[in-house]
Amino acid sequence: MTLEQSLQKLKEKIEGKLPKEFVEIMHEATADLKASGIEINILKVGDKAPKFSLKNQNEEIVSSEDLLKEGNVMLTFYRGIWCPYCNLDLSNLKRYKSNFEEENIKVLGVSPQSTKFNKQIVEQQRLSFDVLNDEGNNLASQFGLKWTMVNPLKSLYKNDFKINLVDYNGDDTWTLPVPARFVINQEGIITYAEYSVDYTKRPNPEVIFEALKTT
Repeated sequence: MTLEQSLQKLKEKIEGKLPKEFVEIMHEATADLKASGIEINILKVGDKAPKFSLKNQNEEIVSSEDLLKEGNVMLTFYRGIWCPYCNLDLSNLKRYKSNFEEENIKVLGVSPQSTKFNKQIVEQQRLSFDVLNDEGNNLASQFGLKWTMVNPLKSLYKNDFKINLVDYNGDDTWTLPVPARFVINQEGIITYAEYSVDYTKRPNPEVIFEALKTT
């Protein structure tokens, strides 16, 4: 089963158990985010990638400048441990470990959630890569991915789903990244970019390697 098929199956399972009004709020919020024009400012292939220096799940500093001396880097922007779609996506990336190694690509997750939750997801999923703490979604903002959750979606998450982003992210901004992936070459240039304002959808990782063949 492909990642896309697995995500669709998960969506049907989750939304099938929710009240209709909850699903409508979620879908409307996704439509509003797309209508906001956020996609216009998301970095594209050929753009210069922002530099970063962030803590991994073990509180160790990971620097883009150091990593790019050794090879290419792929960043996967991840909403949080509370998001089943994101967790499925991260887990699926493990299957492509050898493919990334062949392309000399270092894989990293990036999330606004605090280090302890990043450590938890790495251990739970037995991930073969680090997940970095992007405090305040600052790096996500530089990539054009940062957005703010507002009511009625915010109320739905906090009061009905019991997902309080203040607890997970350590701030009260209620901001998240649009799920996205970027491959950055050793010159710091983005050679592959994907994103989806619909957090339930992610392309199969095979498209990364096909796209890189043409760059």
